[in-house]
Amino acid sequence: MPTELNGNQHLQTPWNKDKIIGQKRPLKLQEVWAIRIRLQLAQQIRELALFNLAIDSKLRGCDLVGLHVSDIAHGHTVMHRAIVLQQKTQRPVQFEITEQTREALTTWLAHAKLKDDQFLFPSRKHASPHLSTRQYARVVERWVISIGLDPSAYGTHTMRRTKATLIYKRTKNLRAVQLLLGHTKLESTVRYLGIEVDDALEMAEQTEV
Repeated sequence: MPTELNGNQHLQTPWNKDKIIGQKRPLKLQEVWAIRIRLQLAQQIRELALFNLAIDSKLRGCDLVGLHVSDIAHGHTVMHRAIVLQQKTQRPVQFEITEQTREALTTWLAHAKLKDDQFLFPSRKHASPHLSTRQYARVVERWVISIGLDPSAYGTHTMRRTKATLIYKRTKNLRAVQLLLGHTKLESTVRYLGIEVDDALEMAEQTEV
């Protein structure tokens, strides 16, 4: 309930009341596979394709849901690599499409009978031509809940950050991750991954005094 002030004015409840604010956590490798296997066993063809592509592409939610079939496939053949124009920066970004993602997408395209000029993930609601970012957020929430994670700590940016974080941890190649995320500044990648804190703590843990 808003708090009344001076009889007429009202103090609105803060939008972030009772919510966890800050970076959404990336998924760990075992969590990625836990969700993937659940989707496979449940034969969730559309969601498996969406999940795998979200992990591989490292795209923002708005760019992911706005993909057309022609962005990732030539005819019935899903490409090994794709390039899209980011809505936020209006700069192109490339991403890989791994074998398991290509298989999931091929199955989805055949199942949905989608044509090149159609959206890759059409909305099931007539008001929207494709899956909306809000709908996508609800799908991600369902995924993380299915493996027992706290949905308040995860979101659509979880999907964008997951593979980028795993790549950085394995290679420590910050420039490569910057290119994969389509960041214009290296500082943005540093903040996005939170690597300064992680690396500092890792070095501290390895130093005995």
